[in-house]
Amino acid sequence: MTISTVNTEKSFLNHISLDCVIFGFHEGELRVLSLFYESLKLYALPGGFIGINESLEEAAYIVLKERTGLDAIFLKQFHVFSDFERSKQNPLVEKITKSNATINSDFFDQRFITVGFYALVEYTKVNPTPDFISDSCKWVSLNEKIDFILDHSKIINKALQSLREQLNSQPIGYNLLPDKFTMSELRVLYETILGKELDRRNFQRKIMSYNILNKLNERRKGGAHKSPFLFEFNLENYKKALNDGLQGGW
Repeated sequence: MTISTVNTEKSFLNHISLDCVIFGFHEGELRVLSLFYESLKLYALPGGFIGINESLEEAAYIVLKERTGLDAIFLKQFHVFSDFERSKQNPLVEKITKSNATINSDFFDQRFITVGFYALVEYTKVNPTPDFISDSCKWVSLNEKIDFILDHSKIINKALQSLREQLNSQPIGYNLLPDKFTMSELRVLYETILGKELDRRNFQRKIMSYNILNKLNERRKGGAHKSPFLFEFNLENYKKALNDGLQGGW
């Protein structure tokens, strides 16, 4: 469980926490859902601690539900961060202990390792909700220079690296795009994640060879150019590709 939903720190496992990098895609940018602390002028990843009677995944899903309002989110554990002094000076300890008298500061006087998860969500469906000590919860672009607490910038960079690696062996897009999208929108998503341009024709030929898309008899209307066809993911084949993997990288 997260620290906002428990009565005492004794319900938590010692020395371990989790942090979630929640990716969303909007207006051609990859964004990360972040908590903001006005008095500190710092951002932080949504995260928490693990209850003694729950798994890491259960705790992570609670964090995601509380921050986004969504269920059934794509979630993947990607790395453990264990630098010896990574949590030695946590600027949020005072806020936490002042906001909840049942939490003793002694709980934080120990080394913490954190397990990183990344989640993929459809941007427009998220209801960003701050936790009990943050002032706001908002999307920040990976193109912005943002000051994060502790090693959270490192965690985000590692999550992006892991997401790129996933892209070479598994499909991505179902959790980041609307139900119907153009081939160009899907290609821009891949380019944004990879940080490089992809040949338009080669991309379409390759992505269609995976049989994870259905071409619809509908076109995107209202643009200045020729109205492109819309696509949707073939969910059955998409899930199969997640399990079996794809051949070839980008």
